[in-house]
Amino acid sequence: MTARSRTERHRASTPLELFFDLCFVVAVAQAGGRLLHAVAEGHAATGIVSYAAVFFAIWWAWVNFTWFASAYDTDDPLYRVVTFVQITGVLIFAAGVPRAFDAGDWTIGVVGYVVMRLALTSQWLRAAYCTRGAERRVALRYAIGITMVQLGWIGMLLLTDDTGWARAAVFVVLALAEMSVPAIAERDRATSWHPRHIGERYGLFTIIVLGETIAAATVAVQEAVDEHQALGELLPIAAGGLLIVFSAWWIYFAVPIHDYLRGSREAFVWGYGHYLILGSAAAIGSGIEVAVEEAVGKAHVSDTVAAAAVTVPSALFLLTVWALHTRHFKRDLAEQLSLPVAALAILACTFAGGWAVLAAGLVAAATVTVGVMLSRRPAVTG
Repeated sequence: MTARSRTERHRASTPLELFFDLCFVVAVAQAGGRLLHAVAEGHAATGIVSYAAVFFAIWWAWVNFTWFASAYDTDDPLYRVVTFVQITGVLIFAAGVPRAFDAGDWTIGVVGYVVMRLALTSQWLRAAYCTRGAERRVALRYAIGITMVQLGWIGMLLLTDDTGWARAAVFVVLALAEMSVPAIAERDRATSWHPRHIGERYGLFTIIVLGETIAAATVAVQEAVDEHQALGELLPIAAGGLLIVFSAWWIYFAVPIHDYLRGSREAFVWGYGHYLILGSAAAIGSGIEVAVEEAVGKAHVSDTVAAAAVTVPSALFLLTVWALHTRHFKRDLAEQLSLPVAALAILACTFAGGWAVLAAGLVAAATVTVGVMLSRRPAVTG
């Protein structure tokens, strides 16, 4: 297990990586479903906090596998078996999501997470065994750092805290410790991740998350129609939701991000920032489901709260995609302002009552149209 070349031609995602992504969707769906129930029952604040914590674990485990695979994927039998162990950890974690949301019981979730992370640790130890010098030191730092943080997660389960504040504080500290491991491990030598491969991997996972959003919204509309025949209220939500998701896909893939990922500094900021991109994309589906349930009288929230469940994550998605992704390729102020202005306009749609989701979808579609028109202008030469 030695490093692959960063200049390797025709580097693409493997079937194993795609299978890994699809298994992660199970956990994403569990997190989105619990967020839906929390918001629909009027517990938006606690639901959002729990969702943020659960999605962090999902996202961080996926991120670490992806960057390791970009540098060291051998796709041999041992590598595949260890990846299957990581997938098993994902499924264990997904099974523990409902308890984490409903009762604050993270036992099953932590067990699944630790399985994922220690399996990856074994991959780093294998890389250390097969390499020498600075590359070996980097691999050993990863293995030691990951193992130490996992001991912290296990220790968190031993806390007796009726209010949950102590456990929440420990969670934040451990999450920060997790994110510091790559920076410490690669402080004097970067791993040989492949820019085009990394861009493709993040893009594929974004597609999967957006697809899960469409699936969740479709099921919600189907159930509501079967029970209430409320087409007049549901069609605007369905149409607006589709416009938002279609526009989100268009905006994310408007530029070839691998041209920007040239060094570790850009890569760290871009890769870590995807927590907000992916988390908000997944939350859009839950928001659409909340809007559907509110429209048919099953949610215990106002139409403004139901609308905000869609507009807030949609606006956050646009802002973070702009900040991390598209702004590096804009030519002038008009292009730079299009996404931030669109995000503000989508937030304003929150107060449009039952038409809020459709209005937000129309704003998103208009943003894509404006972006296409601006990008086709001839370049100004000096």
